[in-house]
Amino acid sequence: MYAEERQQVILQKARVDGRVDVVSLAEELAVTTETIRRDLTVLERAGVVRRVHGGAIPVERLGFEPALAARDAVMTGEKERIAKAALAELPAEGSVIIDAGTTTGRLVDLLPSDRELTVIVNSPSLAATLAVRPNLTVLMLGGRVRSRTLAAVDDWALGLLGQLHVDVTFIATNGVSVKHGLTTPDVAESAVKKAMIGAARRTVLLADHTKVGNDCMARFAELDDIDVVITDSGLDEETAESFTRAGTRVVRA
Repeated sequence: MYAEERQQVILQKARVDGRVDVVSLAEELAVTTETIRRDLTVLERAGVVRRVHGGAIPVERLGFEPALAARDAVMTGEKERIAKAALAELPAEGSVIIDAGTTTGRLVDLLPSDRELTVIVNSPSLAATLAVRPNLTVLMLGGRVRSRTLAAVDDWALGLLGQLHVDVTFIATNGVSVKHGLTTPDVAESAVKKAMIGAARRTVLLADHTKVGNDCMARFAELDDIDVVITDSGLDEETAESFTRAGTRVVRA
């Protein structure tokens, strides 16, 4: 098992169990305790766990939300594959909403140059990337910009979303499960995500497998509000089937 694969196993276990122990991980993964400590240091620097005596705790359990740069540095290969698979969900023409996020940001980079689309975003950085594309009409939602995610939130964003009806929303999330639906740590961002879903004929969730089973404070959608979940091959077959039974098509890129 490569170091990045092992680190993702550790992160997923931390999110499921609420905590991981160095000694137990070393035995389970058949590596030394020093290797596990190095893995935890990498994960802590990425902003997804917080080291504690003898182990680590996922930041979500501590009320923290990883910064955008930290999240952008993990699961990079999976996010690229998810973004490429999401291109199949683009309309031939029309309008889309693209939520702020690290995987949705990769979709923005891949948008084809041969389609005339109106693209609505709530991220200044994504708007800047798109604005130079001559085939696109770009609308930027206003509002307070959160430093953690660089997403515009609050009444200015919600007011405009309430007037829109687009073909597809590409949404991001911090957590998703059959039981708790789609969740995020921030209430203001949750409200914008809910409005984005309400403004679209179809909603496509872009989420790598580490988001699955990770439940945060603010719920903004039930799983059956989502038409398609695009994730990576790390999602196990049993969980994929549970999503399908809930009425959501699953694509594992």
